[in-house]
Amino acid sequence: MIHVFKADHTREPFSEQKVVDSILRAHIPHSLQGEVLTHVKSKLYDGISTQEIYQHILEFLNTAPHPYMKTRYSLKEAIRQLGPTGYPFEDFISKLLQTEGHKTRVRQILHGRCVSHEIDVIAEKDSRTAMIEAKFHNSSGVRSEIHVALYTQARFEDIRERNHLDEAWLVTNTKTTIDANIYARCVGMRILSWDYPQGAGLRDLIEHSRLHPLTMLTTLSQSQKMTLLENHIVLCREILENPAIIDILYLSVQDRKNVMSEITTVCSGEE
Repeated sequence: MIHVFKADHTREPFSEQKVVDSILRAHIPHSLQGEVLTHVKSKLYDGISTQEIYQHILEFLNTAPHPYMKTRYSLKEAIRQLGPTGYPFEDFISKLLQTEGHKTRVRQILHGRCVSHEIDVIAEKDSRTAMIEAKFHNSSGVRSEIHVALYTQARFEDIRERNHLDEAWLVTNTKTTIDANIYARCVGMRILSWDYPQGAGLRDLIEHSRLHPLTMLTTLSQSQKMTLLENHIVLCREILENPAIIDILYLSVQDRKNVMSEITTVCSGEE
């Protein structure tokens, strides 16, 4: 039996279904799905890492006749590139929530009963106001542990009454530990991590809404992406809906055409 080492250093049997599921989530054309799996299986060995499997999938998609298939499969890595400060991740969460009907504010200083706190995101919807702790991690395999949930709840308790807050959220681009999830349920805190709640985690929200971070794009350089992020532009869809946004990059006509073509592919969800 082939075993796979995950980013958190745990070990589990290789699962064809997990590979297939990841391909389906990325809307890889059906005509390629079987070929991707065959390619991955040809590279397997006992003790292979999930990162190596990911790279083999990208390796295959990079040679696919369909343009920008590789881009669609790089969501998790693209979220990690919303660093290193974490501010773009806060902007990303804010805009993601706006599409669900929330009114949001980022990086607000709120005075509590004891001290003042800088809150990553404040979200309002249906007469309820939430304080959101956006916990960003640059590295894979890192989990937000119970002390992060405890810290978030403590801050909430200090500012809730004076600022008329109704609930606390912990949002992270990686995973949370079982203890953090149990504690959050106990105190009424909402957790939104990469794959939690099941079927409604951060990955699911992004894929269902097609609100992908612009860090996915292969047609922009790292410095060009940083220019956009520094101007609080974080979504591919923002550029699709207002192409004039990228005027600040001074792209050539062909480069601009390539960027818009890739963004259209990413946002369409078509196979």
